[in-house]
Amino acid sequence: MIPQLASVAAILSSTLIFLVGNGLLGTLIPVRAHLEGFSTLAIGVIGSAYFAGFVVGCFTGPRWLARVGHVRTFMVCAGIAAAATLLQSILISVPAWIAMRALFGFAAANMYMVLESWLNDRAGNETRGRIFASYLSVNFAGLLIGQLLFATSRSESFVLFSLATIFYALCMIPVGLTQLKQPAPAPIPVLRPLRLFRISPVGVAGCIAVGLANNAIWTLAPVYAQSHGLSSGWIALFMCAFTIGGTLVQVPVGRLSDRTDRRYIIAAICVLAAAAGIAIALFVGNGRGLMLLSIAGFGVLMLPLYGLSVAHANDRIPREAFVESSATLLLINSLAAVLGPTIAAGVMDAFGAQALFFFTASVHLAMTVFTVVRLRQKEAPGTEHREKFKPLPNQASPTSLELDPRGPEEEKAA
Repeated sequence: MIPQLASVAAILSSTLIFLVGNGLLGTLIPVRAHLEGFSTLAIGVIGSAYFAGFVVGCFTGPRWLARVGHVRTFMVCAGIAAAATLLQSILISVPAWIAMRALFGFAAANMYMVLESWLNDRAGNETRGRIFASYLSVNFAGLLIGQLLFATSRSESFVLFSLATIFYALCMIPVGLTQLKQPAPAPIPVLRPLRLFRISPVGVAGCIAVGLANNAIWTLAPVYAQSHGLSSGWIALFMCAFTIGGTLVQVPVGRLSDRTDRRYIIAAICVLAAAAGIAIALFVGNGRGLMLLSIAGFGVLMLPLYGLSVAHANDRIPREAFVESSATLLLINSLAAVLGPTIAAGVMDAFGAQALFFFTASVHLAMTVFTVVRLRQKEAPGTEHREKFKPLPNQASPTSLELDPRGPEEEKAA
């Protein structure tokens, strides 16, 4: 395994450094915006701008790769990400931050695409699973380290923006020095969301729910924690608890879903997530320990939904359609993510910070009802296409789907 990972060490190193900056910036921006007096609605729109830029980047990225190659695309987009981040510490205004986050989202989509397509090019049929697992581990580690780094300086200073910028500059070094051959640009699959909805309504609805609720939490949970008097160190722990709780439980929950109709598991975690959201909104006050425990438990219930939704959708389709299906679900999730932070922020502006969890509870309740209705209308999918559950990265481009061991490369090998 070590020689296999050594061959992609440069790519994984750049991925880790890049995601450390993302983890730091994801916590810093809403907290700093709140300190600057931005309204909660404005903070939500800033969060939505990132996902809007990300969607645009996923469509334009393949053209950049075909025109100038992987290394140049990565360098240009890392430079854009660094410049956009540094400008946020200089231009303190809502319009500027919306523009910078959209620009950053565009750059991030292209950077993910470069890294993931390179990993996919180096992954053979025997090594694909190990490389994919390593990529998931790097995703988790980078996000967690970045969130912890938020506690290293004052939120109102320029230091944390500068630190994130340093990571975006440093992530260019491993890619820039690698001797790996650049892969050929991978074609983007045809996306047919209406067709996929007819095949797997619950899978599509689950990805919409994730885009609305999960990304509202990623964007606005630091504001919620800040409004409850948590210091920078405790906000960092608050976000880490959410990340750790949701990440560690994905595989056990996924393996449980392998043994039954996944819709039962989806309905169960959604109704529990709704109950947990209501409980947090009503009963969790300013006790720091209780807040950490509650958000960790909330992550346990909330974060597995995306992987379960993708797995359920792919249970209903032939294996050779995996990439098309998953790319369509990724697009649906990203489009819903454009709306989620803004809608949640509007609710928080109207009813207070705790309304964030009422918003997520309403999304999860709606998902529960929809899933139960579908359970009564249609039988469970057959076992002929059923695959074992695989956890998915917190965020990725469509190119990562080729790297997933459930993809068509494994079908060819079989």
